[in-house]
Amino acid sequence: MKLLRTNSDNKDFIKLVKLLDADLAIRDGEDHAFYAQFNKIDSIKHAVVAYQNETPVGCGAIKAYSNNAMEIKRMYTTTESRGQGVASKILAELETWTAELNYKKCVLETGIKQPEAIALYKKNGYKIIPNYGQYIDVVDSTCFEKMVYK
Repeated sequence: MKLLRTNSDNKDFIKLVKLLDADLAIRDGEDHAFYAQFNKIDSIKHAVVAYQNETPVGCGAIKAYSNNAMEIKRMYTTTESRGQGVASKILAELETWTAELNYKKCVLETGIKQPEAIALYKKNGYKIIPNYGQYIDVVDSTCFEKMVYK
């Protein structure tokens, strides 16, 4: 597997995010429009695309959330590539990049209707925190953080 550091202009990243949005529209149902407003990808400077045999199979991104935290965004693995460690490798690369940029932690939000995502974050050392920012009063959201400084 090859990991490419790129940005939101990358055509493979854009394709994968469209697949992610289609999946989330089904999972989130009526709540999709609320979440979608926080998931725009224009001007993301730090995105990772995973390739297997030159085929894009997963993605993720980080964007500055605060002076010491990057927010993990747009994590996705294609259906046929799930269960092979793709998401964990992307997450590790995003954490490394976060530390290289001198941020101390990663934060993220995921929905309670995404049990695979919750399991992924717990498996990779993320701890549940109180909902932050726009997710404070959203009962279907779960927020996490992980310290990543060296």
